[in-house]
Amino acid sequence: MNKRILIPTDFSKNALNAIRYTIDLYAKLNCDFYFLNVFSFDKYTTNSLSIPEEGSAAFEQAKQDSEKNFEKLLDTLALHPDNLKHNYYTESSYTFLSEAIKKIIAEKDIDLVAMGTKGATGSKGVLFGSNTVMAMEKIRECPVLAIPEHVSFMSPKEIVFPTDFKDIYKRSAFRYLIELANMHNAEIAVLHIDNNKKLTETQLSNKQLLSSILSETKCQFHTLREKNLGKGIQDFVESRESDMVSFINRKHFFFGSVFSKPLIKEIGYDSDVPILALH
Repeated sequence: MNKRILIPTDFSKNALNAIRYTIDLYAKLNCDFYFLNVFSFDKYTTNSLSIPEEGSAAFEQAKQDSEKNFEKLLDTLALHPDNLKHNYYTESSYTFLSEAIKKIIAEKDIDLVAMGTKGATGSKGVLFGSNTVMAMEKIRECPVLAIPEHVSFMSPKEIVFPTDFKDIYKRSAFRYLIELANMHNAEIAVLHIDNNKKLTETQLSNKQLLSSILSETKCQFHTLREKNLGKGIQDFVESRESDMVSFINRKHFFFGSVFSKPLIKEIGYDSDVPILALH
């Protein structure tokens, strides 16, 4: 069965880069790519408080422009090396982005959502745009891959998985990470940030369970002494030139503590690698 990947796009360069990266990342698999554009009416109506109804001139014009942009996108992708394993589908929609994403995930049984970290109006120095933050926090049905705008595709050789060993891991949560690592012969670097406390019996047990789950792929466990979690991950990734970071987003804690904008600003962290959020 083909892997089904959803990629929201606003037709920005950042979105195009995310599409190209994901296509290359899954070049070896049979995939159905669904490109989603949620269009707006700002250009077609002077009254921002009114929403044109479906069938109205403003609505149809906005939808038509979205579809024309999809034609240009597909023409651009045609310049990409042809891959007979890949199929492309487009969807123009007017609703909240989160609703549109969830609707397609349910209808198409989507395996992965991939998106750029900034949109056309993305401000410099902000790691994740609001749409990417929303997707990583609210989309729980499948993994979400966020691709920074200046990242060019290189087959990943090391994927960093930070963890505190406090979770009882489920094998199903790691399915896509293991598949991705094996596909590119990449090593998973399990990273524990040491705060000078010994692991509890529960943590040791969970570590052993994780080792068993990841036995299907190349894996190494690492410990780094650093009080600041975000800085520890940043230093580890930079020093080893790792290619991706993956984590399990449990109850918003990890995402909120490591990748929130205040912490990003505090440590000056600017991601040069894609982030894969597992659920």
